[in-house]
Amino acid sequence: MSPRRRARWSADLGALTHLDADGAAHMVDVGDKAVTRREAVATGRIVMSPEALAAIRAGAVKKGDVLAVARVAGIMAAKRTSDLIPLCHPLPITRVSLDLTPGDDGITATATVATDGKTGVEMEALTAVSAALLTVYDMAKALDKTMTIGGIRVIEKRGGRSGDWRA
Repeated sequence: MSPRRRARWSADLGALTHLDADGAAHMVDVGDKAVTRREAVATGRIVMSPEALAAIRAGAVKKGDVLAVARVAGIMAAKRTSDLIPLCHPLPITRVSLDLTPGDDGITATATVATDGKTGVEMEALTAVSAALLTVYDMAKALDKTMTIGGIRVIEKRGGRSGDWRA
């Protein structure tokens, strides 16, 4: 990239923190940030047929206890987020909780992740929800191939330089 184009590129980047002046991806340096308590909550849903939902509730899915396995999958995924998401910092997670709540037409997953660190745990919470819902799909797909996963989002974060936020 020419020096002139690099300068224009840098100016256009503004505060894009995952790209250097040459436009190359890099991990953000959080070394100067303070260690603080950080927490994030994410949620998402899987919608399914009444039959599939009834089987999950009754523990009658041939592959086993869907909700128990999905909970473990989500917790494991939160711990491995930096292995899955490029440029995501590995974090010393202090807590992961994952609630799977059956409703009228599906299951809602809600993950809460905490750390004492220099960067937030939003990605870990999102990854936990995603993996849990994918596990539900995997374990119940023989009962309903039309299941739909959606609405995955961060609904709350606490701590860090930007402070607290709630959807």
